[in-house]
Amino acid sequence: MTDTIARLIPITVAIAEDDERIALIQSEFLNQLEGVEVIGIAHSLSAARDLVRLSRPNLLFLDIQFPDGSGLDLVKEIRKGQLQVDIIMVTAAREVEMLKTALHGGIFDYIVKPLVFDRIRVSLDRYREHVERLGSLKQLNQQNIDAILPRGRVENADSQPVPPKGVDPLTLAKIRGYIYRSPRSFAASEIGGELGVSRTTARRYLEYLVSTRELKVDITYGGVGRPERHYSMHRNKP
Repeated sequence: MTDTIARLIPITVAIAEDDERIALIQSEFLNQLEGVEVIGIAHSLSAARDLVRLSRPNLLFLDIQFPDGSGLDLVKEIRKGQLQVDIIMVTAAREVEMLKTALHGGIFDYIVKPLVFDRIRVSLDRYREHVERLGSLKQLNQQNIDAILPRGRVENADSQPVPPKGVDPLTLAKIRGYIYRSPRSFAASEIGGELGVSRTTARRYLEYLVSTRELKVDITYGGVGRPERHYSMHRNKP
């Protein structure tokens, strides 16, 4: 396995949660995820302000209710200060107005308590995919804008966009990252060799990406043997 595939984009996370027990659970959940590092925990809103300002995490896990104020106010302050910090709200608040205010503040996700590890894992997988897609862009067209913006991919609270059985989100993110960083096409055997998985396994993931219209597939014919399927990103013609 090459270093390009093995090394995920690192994500630094700060946690702002007044309940020390819940903050510890969040930290333990996040530390189980490859490439994710918790760099600080704050138990008050004032401490959260300092933590974000000084540590500049990629991502802030932020509660709403604090003894010294509202996390929604901190969202506004972060945006007003133009700090490059993405935010995932983690809260017991289920009021629709709270969600609307958070969305207007440009949060990346909204997770309601009690915490579920799989829900946090899915959120971090989405976030890593989002960062990888942004990092791979060289120019904008409507197709890659639609792939990045969350509209059209919003699910209700009872159905999360978990890939089908047999498609692991972490492996899927690695395959996406590898393909997005290169303009050429790939055979399943090549992807499998890079990831250290079988050709059959790689093809399952690639065909899934074809089904979501993220990839296209072309058939190539060699001099000997069966036709081979080659996968590449959809790209607009000039």
